[in-house]
Amino acid sequence: MLSRVAENVYWMCRYIERAENIARVVAVTHNLQLDLPRGVTPGWKPLIDVTDAHAMYEARHKDYGERQVVRFLLGDPDSASSVRCCLRRARENCRTVRDILPREAWQYLTELQLYVDENLNSGLTRSGRYAFLDRIIRSCQMTVGLLGSVMTRDISYQFLRLGRNLERADMTTRFIDMSPSVRQSAKGPDLTSLETVQWVNVLWSLSAYHMYRRKLRSQVQREHVLWFLFKDDEFPRSFMHCLNAVEESLGTLENSSPCLLAVRNVVKDLEQVDVETLEARALDGLVDLLQRGLMDIHETVARMYFLPPAGT
Repeated sequence: MLSRVAENVYWMCRYIERAENIARVVAVTHNLQLDLPRGVTPGWKPLIDVTDAHAMYEARHKDYGERQVVRFLLGDPDSASSVRCCLRRARENCRTVRDILPREAWQYLTELQLYVDENLNSGLTRSGRYAFLDRIIRSCQMTVGLLGSVMTRDISYQFLRLGRNLERADMTTRFIDMSPSVRQSAKGPDLTSLETVQWVNVLWSLSAYHMYRRKLRSQVQREHVLWFLFKDDEFPRSFMHCLNAVEESLGTLENSSPCLLAVRNVVKDLEQVDVETLEARALDGLVDLLQRGLMDIHETVARMYFLPPAGT
């Protein structure tokens, strides 16, 4: 397989996954306003924290108001953290490798990009936001489901799977990291029940609530949520499950030993930590460590299989 093709398939699926997750985090924060204790108002800055796009955001906006944050995350044409930009890049990557993908994938991405372009203003309003975001999430899932259900399990599929699971693992850590930052930014007199509400919404943001209740058969508690989202190897959006999937895909590729070593280093880092007992500062440190590990995996994959950047 050509390096260019492998890289385009990899990034196409990363961008689709990222667009879905950005839509999820906006939707959950929107719904969170209905669940918070009376008098408590969530801040919108944690959504920018999730995407780590402070510099670009602050160059465009003076404060972290709801409308400004939502517009930036949904419609900014230049930010790799916006749904609109992610879908445009996913579609462009898909265009260059259409000969190895199901024709419907190009059709679905084109229809979704047109929908976002034509209905963005509706998504910025509170009344139209839920339907707008739900369409994005369902369309991304439909596209990924199509690819997973009809693609031959060849090398191109393994790079698609690599991109999806690395992006998913990264976004899972960001959702986990968002909960305490949302709580710290919330304003109001009564925060006693806020932590439970926050962790419930983290589960909802990952479509994990029902699987959590089925697996643990308990009320939502911070320590159990952390174990479930970090270490449960059966839930498809847990960090450990994603890394296991990455390792499986790499195992089918030639010359993958450096990449597999990078994956196993991250697994080892996580296995050594009792996530259920972590205090807030230690949790931040773990998230940073795992995200650096994911970046190392990506850089190793890029070095082994992709073309070097132009000019190097």
